[in-house]
Amino acid sequence: MASKKKMTMGLIVGNRGFFPDHLAKTGREEMLQALQNAGFDVVAPTLEQSKYGAVETHDEAKRCAELFRCKAGIIDGVIVALPNFGDERAIADTLRLARLNVPVLIQATPDTPGKMGITHRRDSFCGKMSACNNLKQYGIPYSLTTLHTQTPDSPEFTKDLEWFAAVCRVVNGLRNLRIGALGARPTAFNTVRYSEKLLEASGISVETLDLSEVLGRISRMKDNDEAAINKLQSMQQYVSTSGVPPVALLKMAKLGAVVDDWMKATDLQISAVQCWTSLEENLGVVPCTVMSMMSDSLLSSACEVDVCGVLAMHALQLASETPSALLDWNNNYGADPNKAVCFHCSNLPKHFFRDVKMDYQAIIAGTVGKENTFGTCTGLVKSGAMCFARFSTDDARGIIRGYSGSGRFTDDPLETFGGAGVVEIPALQKLLRYICENGFEHHVAANFSSVAPAVHEAATRYLGWNMYAHTA
Repeated sequence: MASKKKMTMGLIVGNRGFFPDHLAKTGREEMLQALQNAGFDVVAPTLEQSKYGAVETHDEAKRCAELFRCKAGIIDGVIVALPNFGDERAIADTLRLARLNVPVLIQATPDTPGKMGITHRRDSFCGKMSACNNLKQYGIPYSLTTLHTQTPDSPEFTKDLEWFAAVCRVVNGLRNLRIGALGARPTAFNTVRYSEKLLEASGISVETLDLSEVLGRISRMKDNDEAAINKLQSMQQYVSTSGVPPVALLKMAKLGAVVDDWMKATDLQISAVQCWTSLEENLGVVPCTVMSMMSDSLLSSACEVDVCGVLAMHALQLASETPSALLDWNNNYGADPNKAVCFHCSNLPKHFFRDVKMDYQAIIAGTVGKENTFGTCTGLVKSGAMCFARFSTDDARGIIRGYSGSGRFTDDPLETFGGAGVVEIPALQKLLRYICENGFEHHVAANFSSVAPAVHEAATRYLGWNMYAHTA
């Protein structure tokens, strides 16, 4: 998997002079230490640029905003720290003038009951409300810590920083995103229809490529082409190919090389690929392993040209920095109302499996023949905490909507083919009713993590999408 990107936070330390301003000095030091301990780089005014490196006056707001604008290309989010009441106008002015358009987290340090005299009284509890009020007036979206007040060195704030970093990755990763749509939607899958225009309004572009162009490029590629040979070796290292005909492996390798080249040439981050059943009939393989390898490398790839499905995969992947999969809500699991079988045939990333091997696609084989369907990644999904998400464009209402939640993959026994696992989700019947009543697709993105709250915050607070957060 790709290495994790080190994140950079802008820091605004609020101050108000008729409160003890020495608290701004120590508060800044404490917050810098907390952000450093969390692994962040920090952009903040120096002690020479403003009093205690904090922001109180309009001039200090302008200097801090100018600093942020100079570093706009690297700042992922902004932390507003309130070690005392803080000047709410200066905070709001800084963010307005900086024009960063990144997530903002508001922190306030609690008072100590034994230090409520004039020399140590903070009033950050109250100041946080004033800061939020002004940001709301300015039209600047912001996020809040779990508790109203938290010390920078508290376990609660450490956890909130981890959550906020995930929010920043999702927001910044979805803005200016470029998705590759390879081929046309399969005729039988009306469920994966979507609006490119609604996605474009959120800064998400779709680059299309006709499947005939892919097949043409493959036909012109020699068997000893360097890119194809390298892809073949990568596939054989990635998954067991025992029993798979060499001619099928070479076709898959050429397909992978062509897709890699297309995505690199057109600056695409993720992809949705036509499968059913054109590739089997015209190339003689399925694209599953090629897609599995991309998803495992954090280049999420969804089948059936489910663009909104791969968008949800990518959101979960950005939040967790681990691979996502696209699954079907597929079967009940016995009589347990909170369990279901999630399945695909399959292109799940290797990260999802207990054990995995390459095989043929059992469903499509009945139509096009077994010899034309090699290339799936088959096995049972491992157990562990999971979260899920789905996005969809609602063309009639002109909105992007979705849902998210958490559960777990279990180690319950399961006899089936493809890639499948048993999932347990509290109040699953409530979720299934919501999906059906609101006409959502049968596909859902899943990830081995607990980042659903971060995805929900990013989508609702900063992207303006209509989201349902599933709870028991």
